[in-house]
Amino acid sequence: MKKQVMVVDDSRMMELHIRRLLEGTDYEIVAYCENGEDAIAGYADLWPDVVTMDIIMPGIDGLEAAQIILEEHPEARIVMVSSLANDDSVHEASGIGAKTFLYKPFSKEELLQALDEATE
Repeated sequence: MKKQVMVVDDSRMMELHIRRLLEGTDYEIVAYCENGEDAIAGYADLWPDVVTMDIIMPGIDGLEAAQIILEEHPEARIVMVSSLANDDSVHEASGIGAKTFLYKPFSKEELLQALDEATE
């Protein structure tokens, strides 16, 4: 059975990119959310195995959304994803309980390594 992934990113192109990278792997996208609010609302309905969470989004950003999800669901596995990452955001993501950090742009191998690390 494939592991279920929720993609949270304000760019539909990123969701399509991740979907292509996951073709033929042990992962499948079961939900796409354009913002943190939708991710928070949808997480409990889906219980995905792992979430990829962009940091910079309108409304509730990815760090805040991840923190809320992890407070409500401590077992959640979240991979933070950003092109604008810096040491502070990596440290903050780790501090709230994100499993790992993935820098855009990323390869199929880097994505799979992050998802595998998060779901171990």
